[in-house]
Amino acid sequence: MLSRPFIGLMSGTSLDGVDGVLALIDAQGQTQVLAHAFTPFDAAFRETLMALNDSGADELHRAALAGNVVARHYARVVLDLLKQTGIAAAEIGAVGAHGQTVRHRPLEFDGNTQHAAVGYTVQLINAALLAELTGIDVVADFRNRDLAAGGQGAPLVPAFHQSVFAQTAKCVAVLNIGGISNISVLQADGAVQGWDCGPGNALMDFWCQSQTGQPYDSGGAWAASGEICARLLQRFLADDFLKRSPPKSTGRDLFNPHWLAAHLKPFATLSPADVQATLTEFTAQACALDVQRFSPQAQSVIVCGGGALNGHLMHRLAVNLPGVVVVNSDTRGLPPLQVEATAFAWLAFKAIRRETASLQSVTGAQGARVLGAIYPR
Repeated sequence: MLSRPFIGLMSGTSLDGVDGVLALIDAQGQTQVLAHAFTPFDAAFRETLMALNDSGADELHRAALAGNVVARHYARVVLDLLKQTGIAAAEIGAVGAHGQTVRHRPLEFDGNTQHAAVGYTVQLINAALLAELTGIDVVADFRNRDLAAGGQGAPLVPAFHQSVFAQTAKCVAVLNIGGISNISVLQADGAVQGWDCGPGNALMDFWCQSQTGQPYDSGGAWAASGEICARLLQRFLADDFLKRSPPKSTGRDLFNPHWLAAHLKPFATLSPADVQATLTEFTAQACALDVQRFSPQAQSVIVCGGGALNGHLMHRLAVNLPGVVVVNSDTRGLPPLQVEATAFAWLAFKAIRRETASLQSVTGAQGARVLGAIYPR
């Protein structure tokens, strides 16, 4: 029997806005999505968030105010979901709110001979304000418990992917292409691995915006009109992060406009369309190489996130993964733009039941942990 409804909210490294779902979750953690909603970030707020990925003047003040704005966007999505379904706020088990990641530097900076480094991760959201605005318990701050236990704090979703996409006696990979790409490998024997592959849409979207004024390359049409520059592609693929073995995670701290500008310096005469084609191939190959190196037994790759809607990128993934079935997550029962938001509804469900949701095999932490801090309504 299905239990109480939960709401999941996600704003990712693409910085485009907030996706939310309202889902019924039963006692075994099985989910049924009843509604989906989205609210965009305007261009000015996207610039605010982008700037907070770097050090700057008065950044504590700017980050605190941005967290309030994020909470208000999240609240609008919650109210939209309640209106769509006719479900009252009092009936919702909890809201799982990821917040907006602006820094992710796990296991860095503060280590010494006496203790290992913990580092930090920052997801902007005023969760108390969200609870106040919605009248619903809010679960937020999902990453820090794993960091405290010596883990990467990311990716957060492999355990959820296992509950939704695992197939009996088959190895399946679930590839989420948001601003950054992350993969979950669901082994035939039930074992789970997961890690960040590298850039997803972040560099492609930035280049498209800066060169065409459009926020993203719709369907990958612009990239498909250009030609891949082999020398530039090899320069991209030489990044040290891509050579590392899991567990590993990254973000705009690494793959950002500064990184791209440094790599493009020797290629000033390359046409913008050719740069876009090469960036798209970079994302496709970074993901494909990780599948081939660390999960060569995968029989299919289920793609979710905004990248699943980029037809050219999906084509290039399939070309780079011969013999592997590459499909949109919609074909497995959950539309690409709903997967991560549904994961946070599920993570909220796990948190209020005090059940672990992290996996040592994914983050490298000392063990599984209950994730999230609860802000009562």
